Amino acid sequence: MIHYQLRCPSDHAFDGWFKNSDAFERQAAEGLLSCPHCGDSGVTRALMAPALARRAAAAPPAAAPAPKALAGPPLPDQVRAALQRLRAEIEKNCDYLGPGFADEARRIHRGESAARPIYGEASGEQAEQLAEEGIEIARIPWVPRADG
Repeated sequence: MIHYQLRCPSDHAFDGWFKNSDAFERQAAEGLLSCPHCGDSGVTRALMAPALARRAAAAPPAAAPAPKALAGPPLPDQVRAALQRLRAEIEKNCDYLGPGFADEARRIHRGESAARPIYGEASGEQAEQLAEEGIEIARIPWVPRADG
């Protein structure tokens, strides 16, 4: 699953999730994407820096702490709920690869493994190398599960 920051010609910013970069390109070319603010279908990707959250466990943790980048006041309830829903969807629809994420992302990118949505851990250096190789990844704040 790929996360893109998107923009319309009126400079409205919003997020989008796609199976892969080809899925975004196809939907954009067919005019299937539209701005949730104004409805314009001239949607393009905004510049973004890819990164991944790190976890030490070999399996998805039940209650990972909020990333230090979110230090300050607690997350608003609606933001925490949205992140919990996002986590549930990722866990339901993507393969968890743990620390083997970067290697499998490369195999998928090269066509050596079946294309599928994946998630896992990568060091900052691994994330940078993936970006340099043209492999798009996204960092997602991993909040505790809603049922945890």
